[in-house]
Amino acid sequence: MRVAPHQDMDLKHSVVRASGLVMSVLVASWLVVGCGTSPKDETSGWSTDKLYSEAKSEAASGNYERAGKLFERLEGRAAGTLLSQQAEIEHAYVLYKMGEKAQALQLLERFVKLHPTSPAIDYALYLQGLINFNDNLGILGSFARQDLSERDQQASRDAFQAFKQLVEQFPQSRYAEDAQVRMNYITNSLAAYEVHVAGYYFRRGAYVAAANRAQQTVNEFQQSPSTEEALFIMMRSYDKLGLTQLRDDAQRVLSQNYPTSQYLTAEGLRTKTRAWWQFW
Repeated sequence: MRVAPHQDMDLKHSVVRASGLVMSVLVASWLVVGCGTSPKDETSGWSTDKLYSEAKSEAASGNYERAGKLFERLEGRAAGTLLSQQAEIEHAYVLYKMGEKAQALQLLERFVKLHPTSPAIDYALYLQGLINFNDNLGILGSFARQDLSERDQQASRDAFQAFKQLVEQFPQSRYAEDAQVRMNYITNSLAAYEVHVAGYYFRRGAYVAAANRAQQTVNEFQQSPSTEEALFIMMRSYDKLGLTQLRDDAQRVLSQNYPTSQYLTAEGLRTKTRAWWQFW
């Protein structure tokens, strides 16, 4: 069927009007959807001081997720200022409290690299140490009956390094005294761990490994109480290996440094046969 020219023009205008109507509806729909998915930022009119105050308040109330978001916004708005640096530190802390330890440590590591002269650098180092300290206390952690040689003590060593840097670079810091106490604790913990690993090897007949691990304890942790038992394990291991000279050397060092040691008595030799998982 042939359409008359004037009818063809009417048809085209109708199509154009319909298309325009459809586009108008689509645009209106997009605007509605856009408004619905872009909630207004309630902090847009806040000053940086108010933003910091609200973030601190949320953190104090235990609302760490919201506090973290506020601190993150403050970092951007106050960029280049001490307040922005403070926000970074506070953000790392709330991440830690939320259980996001890896993210918190990553943020602190970046902070230490970017702001080595910041007035808050001592606290950043302290917080680094504290997170790792609480993450893995070595032998005082939750132990299952597992191969001690497979346990990772890296978190304890990382904590020690952070505390050590704090104490050496900022001896007058308010956090230095506590950091030193924790360093001593970590040292004794790591030494005790090494001794228990050495004892584990000894009880399984791996005398070379036992002697080496005990020797490592003596070399690295000379002031630790665990050194006494490490020397004893060395003495017993060398004896099992038939290395009489090394055995006698270990016994001489033990007797000189611990003249009243129970490990030098026959009773001590009999009682020190506890299972590897019995720590004390």
